Amino acid sequence: MYDDKFHDECGVMGIFSNDNKNVSQLIYYGLYALQHRGQESAGIAVSNGEKIEYRKDQGLVAEVFNNENLKALKGFSGIGHVRYSTTGDSLAVNAQPLVVNYKNSGFALGHNGNLVNASEIREMLEDEGVIFQTTIDTEVIANLLARNLSKGIEQALTQVTGIVKGAYALVIQTDKELIGLRDPHGLRPLCLGKIDETYVLASESCALDTIGATFIRDIDPGEIIIINKEGVNSIKSKRWCKKASCIFELIYFARPDSVLDGINANSYRYKTGRILAKIDEGLKADRVIPVPDSGIPAAIGYSEASGIPFGIGLIKNRYIGRTFIQPTQELREQGVLIKLNVLKKNVEGKRVVIIDDSIVRGTTSRRIVKLLRDAGALEVHFRVSSPPVQYPCHFGIDTPTRDQLIGATKTVEEIRQMIGADSLKFLSEEGMLQATAGKNGFCKACFDGDYPMEVPIEGSKMQFEKME
Repeated sequence: MYDDKFHDECGVMGIFSNDNKNVSQLIYYGLYALQHRGQESAGIAVSNGEKIEYRKDQGLVAEVFNNENLKALKGFSGIGHVRYSTTGDSLAVNAQPLVVNYKNSGFALGHNGNLVNASEIREMLEDEGVIFQTTIDTEVIANLLARNLSKGIEQALTQVTGIVKGAYALVIQTDKELIGLRDPHGLRPLCLGKIDETYVLASESCALDTIGATFIRDIDPGEIIIINKEGVNSIKSKRWCKKASCIFELIYFARPDSVLDGINANSYRYKTGRILAKIDEGLKADRVIPVPDSGIPAAIGYSEASGIPFGIGLIKNRYIGRTFIQPTQELREQGVLIKLNVLKKNVEGKRVVIIDDSIVRGTTSRRIVKLLRDAGALEVHFRVSSPPVQYPCHFGIDTPTRDQLIGATKTVEEIRQMIGADSLKFLSEEGMLQATAGKNGFCKACFDGDYPMEVPIEGSKMQFEKME
């Protein structure tokens, strides 16, 4: 296991052009900006007003698409999707968008999130004779939507959101309309932007920046946005739900240049570093170094607040792709060597404070500490810019079971001993919220177990191939 991190499982993109631009290339660039949210598969579906054309396959955005097949996707409106899946769960049939042909029309659907009641709904639909082609819960949404389309798209969407439970940010392309919606808790992000007469929906604002679109606003929890030639129609949810957007989007998932629900991810991470430094007053050290790349903003904040010089101590190999050949068992056990290397000059003979955004299993942290000691570090003080992760996520993040989460099975002192650091400190939950500058309405269930809705008992949710 080389990447001891949580993984977000999807990114979505949607574009509607009122001046009849061909949108496939814009979607392609937007998906490029969202590639960090999923590297397993990519897909684009576009409509010319009469039919939906699509292409999707396993691979990175640049592997699935080229100039030739992008030119073949001609339409004034469309959606795109990038997907992450866990090892062994890679099936081409599960690539999105899902495209459904229904009576004399059809639609394409892209989903970021996870439904906690998908197994029950799927079983009910199968009992009624519905045949499923994939192993992802997105197809449950597609089937429910198709069953209710005779009532009109707005009513159909309202019906579906009243049945499904969990996290979802959806983009839907019908023949003539682009639709976006966000679950009632706002667990997964979705925003709206515009470039000239073209409207854009995206998981993160960085995708808007990439194509030159201006950010308008975030989609509200429970809100449905319908975009067509008449403009943008917003349908607010009539059901009250407590907002609970995922705090881990700010901690790790989102690109640093993204703004989610009014908070810049880089600024948030920088503030967590400054807050960490406050609990470390009096610590004597020579260098603050980040675990690249997600630890960089917090390490800069820590350095500035503590006065301890910032330096690069670990160099990341940025060319390890999803098709990386598995090494021998000997190298596998020290797999972090393939991904990270120490800049010995900045570490040797120094007392080092190393900053990371989280510790999940602890295996990578232990190997990093050993790398630093082998490079001559006199002391290694490990600092984490989030609280200990103690509970799995059920809302669209690939997480281990609770018995694999080191924060759930060991005390901070036991973790320190396990990773071999001279000292170890985590950001408190209070410090985590302080970094949001007074914002509230976050899901922190991975830290405190307080889920915003009833969730399946651990081990009971795997009728589907993976959380999607």
